Formats: sequence, structure tokens, C-alpha cells
Amino acid sequence: MSRVMLSDAVYLAMGIGALGAAVLPRLVFRRPLSMPMVFLTAGMLAAALPVTVPVVDPGRERLWVEHATELCVIVSLMGAGLALNRAVGWRRWMGPWRLLGIALPLTIAATVALAVSVLGWPLAPALLLATVLSPTDPVLAAEVRVGEPTDAEDDEDDVRFSLTAEAGLNDGLAFPFVLAAVAFAAVPVGGSATGWIGQWFLVDLLARAGIGIAAGVVAGRLLGLMFFRARPSALRLSEHMEGFVALGATFVAYGATELLHGYGFLAVFVTACTIRAAERSHGYHKVLHEFTEQIERLLTVFLLFVLGAYLVTGGFSHLTWRGAAIGLLLILVVRPLVAWASLLRTGSGPRERVVTAVFGIRGIGSLFYLAYAFGHSDRFDAHADELWAATAFTVLLSVFLHGVAATPVIRCLDQRRGSSPTPL
Repeated sequence: MSRVMLSDAVYLAMGIGALGAAVLPRLVFRRPLSMPMVFLTAGMLAAALPVTVPVVDPGRERLWVEHATELCVIVSLMGAGLALNRAVGWRRWMGPWRLLGIALPLTIAATVALAVSVLGWPLAPALLLATVLSPTDPVLAAEVRVGEPTDAEDDEDDVRFSLTAEAGLNDGLAFPFVLAAVAFAAVPVGGSATGWIGQWFLVDLLARAGIGIAAGVVAGRLLGLMFFRARPSALRLSEHMEGFVALGATFVAYGATELLHGYGFLAVFVTACTIRAAERSHGYHKVLHEFTEQIERLLTVFLLFVLGAYLVTGGFSHLTWRGAAIGLLLILVVRPLVAWASLLRTGSGPRERVVTAVFGIRGIGSLFYLAYAFGHSDRFDAHADELWAATAFTVLLSVFLHGVAATPVIRCLDQRRGSSPTPL
């Protein structure tokens, strides 16, 4: 196929994908099916057919993968933060705090142990694999995520709220552990394996997370004042109801925080929550949320199609049964057990605890972290193909297992509570 014809085919595929992103959520609503499942399958089928399909190899085009997934994640984090009705508080957010403070580190530790014992890997690549697979994802969790902003805190059930808040925060809080894997891999042979821990704890864990939270609060308050209380009407953007402002807020918070060497993912989510708190019941939040959701959906469609094509054209060839076993154990055993245990005595009912524990969706964030790690260390290159294959397979597994189960499970919970999901 000529370059011109390939370009035309790409435009056609993009158009079909954009239309599908608009139509599919309504077609699959209340069915054991999800939009991510459809587009991941479409990418796999397109790559398997005797037609020319652009394929992205994450090993050779790592930088492209890093920035494309980065963009998708930060947009979804803004949307997740804007959607939350419940004000931040220790007791009100007890579920997410437990999932972040207990379930996340335990998941990393358990997955490290599995990678070392099952794969026989050294500790550094095992820690990297565990870290990229441990955080849940705000991008692919539409079925178990809080919907559009409303006026009442009581509109949010514990399952949707906990999963949304967890996904919004742990994409930033997993970053220190990625940097720990990079630092550990850099230790020379015969060198002290613990010499990096002090700096990592003070700088990468405490300082950079603190900068991310502080920058998010400052950015959110300044933007909240601008949106809702600025004296010049031209600056009081809530009166003009323009949704693309959400992208401006996202990029400002992320870019400023990264320049300050903080965690931009964390800052974007905190910024969104702070903007929401500035005028909690204002209708502008719904406008901002809807715009971010549309952009997120378009990016997700594209990335999942590319991921499906990669799996068929090369990803599966590097997948071993041991790598697949890690993904299966993580999704079916490790996450459910540690999350369920972490949610004991939080006030949630037993059914809610089980559902929250089971639906720890893995997705686009995992691909970003892996691409980021390869860009900051060449010590993982010996395991590169296996790392990409195991990560992509785990995302695939999560998309299909959680995608099939989410709608009937959440519908059953809603019926038991006497409520029903809001149509898209």
C-alpha cells in the first residue's frame, strides 16, 4: 500500500473510531460489554487481517507511547476529580485511604514476590513489573466509576466512590515505587543495595509527593477563584460555560508541578478536587467533566486499538506462561485479597467490600509507567520484551474480565440498594 493510501486509511479508521466512541457507550449500556473491550478487539482483528495497519512497537517507539499514555491519564484524572461529590475528609474518604495506604504497597510486595519466584527475575525488574501493574486505572473504569457531577454527596455509593478516588490518587502515588525500581537497578555490582533508600524516601517519596499535593491545592484554588469569583466577567469562566477550559487547567497543573519536580499526576487530581470544592454545586463542573470525558474517550479508543494491534503482531510472541500467570494471579488473587482485607472496618457492607476489591482495573497508566522507566534506565533492557508482553496481557485480561463482569455486578448492587444506574 502506498504512503498516500495508508494515510487515507488512517483517516478513515480515525473517523470510524471517533463515531464509535460516541455511539458504543450507549449501545453497550447495561450489557456485559464495554467500549474498551470492543476497541481492543478491533485492533487485534485489524492487525490479524491481510491489510496494512499502522503498528506501534513500544520498544522502538517508547517516547511516543510515553507521551500518548501520559496525555490520556492526566485528562482522565481531571475528569475523575471533577466528578467526585464527596468533600475530602479522613472519615468520608476512609475507603480510598485504606486502598492507597494498605492495598497498594501490599499489592506491590506480593507481585514482587511472584515475579521473583515464578519468573526467576532479579529484584529490580521484578519491582518494576510489580509497580507498573499495581495501581488501578481511571481510564478504563467507566462502568465502576462515579458518573457526572451532582449536587449531593449522598449520590455516590461506596463502590464507585472508592474506586474513582483510589484510581485518581494511586496513579501519582505509584510513581515513587517506579523511581525505586530505577534507583535499585542503577546500583553497581558489589555496591550497597540500600544506599539509595534514604534519598528515595526523603526526595522521591515525601518531597515530590508533597510538592504534587501542594501544587495541586494552589493551582485548584487559584483556578477556582478565577472560574467562579473573578471580578472581570471575561475571567469568570463559569459564566461562559466553555468546556475546553478543563484542558487548560489540566495542563497548567501538570506542567507547573513537573517543572517543580513534583508528581504531576497527583497534582492534576488534587487540582480537580480543589476546583470542585471552590463552588461545589455549580453547573460548570458538569460542563468541564463532560468535555474531559469526551477527550478521554477519544484517546482511549486510539490507544486501545494500537494496543490490540501490538499484541497480535508481536506482543503475544514474547508472552510466556509465567508472565501470563503473574497477570492472572494479580487480577484474580492478589488484588482481591489485599483490597478486601484493607477495607475491613471501613463502614462498607460486605458486598461492597468484595466488589471494590475485585474491580481493581489495570490499564493505560501501567503502559505509561513502563515506558517512563525504560526512558530513565537501560538496566531493564534484558527483560524489555517480557515486561511489555506481561503488562499488555494484564491490561488485556483486566479489560475483558472486568468489562464482562462490571455491568451485571454493579446493576445487582444498585438493585439491592433500590437505585439504578443513570443512562448515558
